[in-house]
Amino acid sequence: MKKVFKIIGITLLLLLIALIAAPFIFESQLKDMVKKTINKNVNATVEFSDLDLSLFRSFPQATLVLSDVSVINKAPFEGDTLAISEEILLEMSIKELFKGSDQPKKIDELRLKNTYVNIKVDSLGNNNYDIAIEDTTATAADSTSNPFKLDLKKYDISNSKLRYTDEGSKISFLLEDLNHEGTGDFSLAQSQLDTKTTAIASLDFDDTNYLNKNKLALDAIIQMDLENLKYTFLENSATVNKLPLTFDGFVKVNENNNEIDLSFKTPSSSFKNFLAVIPEVYAKNIENVQTNGDFIVDGKIKGIVDDTHIPTMDIKISSSNASFKYPELPKSVENINIDIDVLNETGLVEDTFLSINKMSFKIDEDTFSGNGHVKNLTENMLIDMALKGTINLANIEKAYPLELEQDLNGILTADIQTAFDMNSIEKEQYQNVKSSGTASIKNFSYRSPEIPNEVKISTASFNFNQGNVKVPELVMTTGQTDIKASGDIQNFMGYLFTDQKLKGNFNVNSNTFSINDFMIAETKEVPEKTAADEEVQKTKTVATGKEAVKIPSFLDAGLSFTANKVLYDNLTLSNVKGKLLIQDETATLQNITSNIFDGSIALNGNVSTKNAVPTFKMDLGLNALDIAKSFNGLDLLKAIAPIASALEGKLQTQINLSGNLNDDLTPQLASLAGDALAEILTAEIAPEKLALFSKLDEKLSFINLKDIDLDHLKGKVTFNDGSVAVAPFDFNIKGIKVTVAGTHGFDMNMNYNLKLDVPAKMLGSEVGNTLSKLSAQDLEKMTVAIPVGLTGTFQAPKINLDMKQAIGSLTTQIVAQQKKELTQKGVDALGNILTGKKEQKPTDTIPPTPEQAKKDSVKTQQQDQVKETAKDILGGILKKTTKKKDTSKVN
Repeated sequence: MKKVFKIIGITLLLLLIALIAAPFIFESQLKDMVKKTINKNVNATVEFSDLDLSLFRSFPQATLVLSDVSVINKAPFEGDTLAISEEILLEMSIKELFKGSDQPKKIDELRLKNTYVNIKVDSLGNNNYDIAIEDTTATAADSTSNPFKLDLKKYDISNSKLRYTDEGSKISFLLEDLNHEGTGDFSLAQSQLDTKTTAIASLDFDDTNYLNKNKLALDAIIQMDLENLKYTFLENSATVNKLPLTFDGFVKVNENNNEIDLSFKTPSSSFKNFLAVIPEVYAKNIENVQTNGDFIVDGKIKGIVDDTHIPTMDIKISSSNASFKYPELPKSVENINIDIDVLNETGLVEDTFLSINKMSFKIDEDTFSGNGHVKNLTENMLIDMALKGTINLANIEKAYPLELEQDLNGILTADIQTAFDMNSIEKEQYQNVKSSGTASIKNFSYRSPEIPNEVKISTASFNFNQGNVKVPELVMTTGQTDIKASGDIQNFMGYLFTDQKLKGNFNVNSNTFSINDFMIAETKEVPEKTAADEEVQKTKTVATGKEAVKIPSFLDAGLSFTANKVLYDNLTLSNVKGKLLIQDETATLQNITSNIFDGSIALNGNVSTKNAVPTFKMDLGLNALDIAKSFNGLDLLKAIAPIASALEGKLQTQINLSGNLNDDLTPQLASLAGDALAEILTAEIAPEKLALFSKLDEKLSFINLKDIDLDHLKGKVTFNDGSVAVAPFDFNIKGIKVTVAGTHGFDMNMNYNLKLDVPAKMLGSEVGNTLSKLSAQDLEKMTVAIPVGLTGTFQAPKINLDMKQAIGSLTTQIVAQQKKELTQKGVDALGNILTGKKEQKPTDTIPPTPEQAKKDSVKTQQQDQVKETAKDILGGILKKTTKKKDTSKVN
């Protein structure tokens, strides 16, 4: 007996060792086999980070796990991801591991975890899932040698996602949070498959969203006929959001097409079925809703699916005289009538159409109804619709639990008929559009955290004519702003049904228009915190303190406007007129005129918010502006000419500039580039208002800055990269000519040179006795150039006054003048000698005073000196003449 137990023990030990060792023995073989199989059969790049084989995980089954699997397409979808999966698990009998690499292996169970499948069909019909390599050399015998064979008993897909995109059909379908499992036996020719599926579905067709994160659930038992590839639905139920449906029929896969025959309907006719169609976020708790009347969905889908055909359809959605009321809300929706058909009788996709035979409801005494047809859904869609009724928008929230940031309000009235095809709308061929009728809204208001004030529309009316909409009246207020407008919208249908920009022209009148009323407060999301100051998974929106103005991207419009008063920042403009063109996020201003600062402004230019940093380009004409008011009110002018803050008078200028803007559309001074031609019409200076003038007044004691004559002074400046360059210009200070040139920055640092041409007689004590050497006549005519250098800032200037250079210059002029006069006297004396004219001496009957005698003595000495000089000059001339004569004699 002990021997028996010993043998059993040894056997179990060997079996255990075998189970532990087997994965290491077969794992390498399986890795090679999997990679070999993939490389042989798939036209794609397939990678996985690890392959794990276990004999214990599902004993007596073997478990094979592939981790981090990816399938990347090759051309024509080069680089696209077809599928990725965190984990793919296969279970099979242990004996399957002992088969050769060319023998098929049966897979009993397949599990996919955290998998994403991305299926694409391009506009040419190519698909990215057709990656199997066709073996053209294989024989009939070879066709059975597939290394894997899916004789599944169970499969499971958890927490996965499937996306299907067909560019040709303009279909985009997405399944998220996909969980699907099936139990059956694929090894049998005839068997039943029991499946359960949950997912969140979204569906877009031709840029229109039909499902948006709708919850789907499906429990189905499917009779599988694997020989004929026919799958019949036996006991089946589904829910779309909370709408229950039952269905039966079959799907058959043929060689060249698929065959479908399905019918479905609501299991009951309660009107709660209608509320269940609405996404849960809007429908809320429909269990407690009181309903009357019915709601029925009944449909059939039957036919062939191939490259040309789709199944025929006959789907009816109906309700008659129904109503519902939420217990927590004061009002109910009554007299609900719905009659909608979705039909296709030919199996051709273009013959699918939607017929809204009737749709109406009533809240209080207000009724609203509509009907119409939508045909040719997939090609040139044909739409024929009519809307009629009146509704108090505020009653909608009182009857239906909407969660909106903005409360609905106002009275909407409509009586509109329209018929058009989408090609005409896209090509803006509005002559093919048949629209007529009117609509209006009264006492409508709108609030939003993004705008500072409530917008109130007291009345707005619309007349529909073909594709255009005329707006005979629009009366609106917000903050301090009031607007009365009229005009027309040229492509209302194009804007409503396609991605066209809204085009139109309007005449706008306003008594007061405040730009600040339309500045959007910039916000950011920050984490909310608990009382313990711990961050939680929530955010809240807070204002950053900045304001931004954005030109709407959807507008392509022209506005002719007149405003009695426009408020912008701290400025007030009156009698504003002009035209504004808005296109491509750019506002173009044409012939804008306004009164401001006791003068007028004319401007043309544009402002663009298309890029991250707004830009502008503007031509400004300023006429007869009050200098002090304009330069104190406009930072731009203050930066260009800081000294004007100390001037009082009138100015006119032409400014051409461009640059970047801040979010509130004020200029970024450092980015400005342009030039200006300015003329001061009249001006007086107040030196005490600017430190530069005060210090100059102190330094230049011989002038009074209040005597400056600036009337009709003209000058030119250019600016770029935050620097202003002033071209040389002249002005006069009571006989003193002043020339100015230089530069300054918008940071107020300056580098200017002044040249003062000062009459010598005005310098007085500045030049001491130097002036005594001049005659009265010379003193009157002579000027001195005094250079002045200005650096530092306008409020903290550094003044370099070079009087030494001025005195040196004056001395040089006096010496030159004296030499000139001395030479002239010598010439005069020589003339007297040549003509024999004697110098006349005054006969003095009265004896001279000592002082007079001294002067006469000096004068006599000078005259003698002049005479001697003249003689020398004459002698020289004569000697030269004699020599010349002597030479001639010798010759």
